[in-house]
Amino acid sequence: MIYLASPYTHPDPAVRETRFRAACRQAAEMFRCGIPVFSPIAYSHAIAAHDLPLEWDFWERFDRAFLEVCTEVWVLTLDGWRESRGVQAEIELAHELGKPVVLVEPGDALTDQTPVAAVRAGAGRNGEPFDATL
Repeated sequence: MIYLASPYTHPDPAVRETRFRAACRQAAEMFRCGIPVFSPIAYSHAIAAHDLPLEWDFWERFDRAFLEVCTEVWVLTLDGWRESRGVQAEIELAHELGKPVVLVEPGDALTDQTPVAAVRAGAGRNGEPFDATL
C-alpha cells in the first residue's frame, strides 16, 4: 500500500481546500490504476473540521501508524511540500522505517513507466534518484 504524503496546513482555508482536493484527485487516479493508497489528507480533512488541530504535532501518531503498514511513500509535490513540516516529517519517518520515497507531480500520468516503475526501483519522479534530505 502507498502512503500519499502531501502538504495541508495553511492559514488560508481556501489553500487547505485546494490541497485536499488535489490529494483526493491523486488518490482517485491511483485507485483507478489499481494502486492501493492511503492519503491522510483525503481521509482526515473532513474529520479535522470538527475542531481538531491541523498541525503535525497532533496528527503524527496517527500518520505514523499508517506509515508503518505502508510499503512505499509517495510525496505529492503541491506548492508548499518542501516547507511542510508534516511532509518533511513523513519523509524522515519513511527513511527511518526503510520505506522507499518517490516524488509525484500533480497530474503525472500513472503508467507502467511513471511513477510506479520508479518506485519499484527505489528512484524518484521519472526514475531520477531521490534523496529526501533538503
